Amino acid sequence: MTRTTQAGVQQLLQQGGELDHAAFQKVDVVDAANALGLPLFVADCDRARSRSAVLRAIAKAVDFPVFFGGNLDALYDCLCDTVLDQKSGVVLWLYRLHSGDPALEEDAARVAQACADAADFARENGRTFAYVLEHAGKHPDPPPQADVPRYVDD
Repeated sequence: MTRTTQAGVQQLLQQGGELDHAAFQKVDVVDAANALGLPLFVADCDRARSRSAVLRAIAKAVDFPVFFGGNLDALYDCLCDTVLDQKSGVVLWLYRLHSGDPALEEDAARVAQACADAADFARENGRTFAYVLEHAGKHPDPPPQADVPRYVDD
């Protein structure tokens, strides 16, 4: 795997769209975003097991308004508003999105599409929207529960 240089990361951020997190060090994205004056928002999706939980993680990271609708159309609208609210644009990192979970597989693709659409919107408006989808596969299965004796009151 080839790592991208700092200048290369800056160029990728300026182009916008999805970034392959395996191609660079996380610190390089942070440094490049700072150098370009792009706010970097990190949505911790590690615990998210549903679309609504993923959307809540994004809303919390980006500080969406209270009236955020919690659906994919609202995600797109708020991402576009956030891009326009910033001087140059925004970088969003979806940390440990468990896109391998059966409950999230389809929704992860829809979140990715909303991000791609927001990146197109940003380009059309002279801004940058770059995003990283750090796929984490499937959540581990919960450990089996031991048989616990139940006591019944008489």
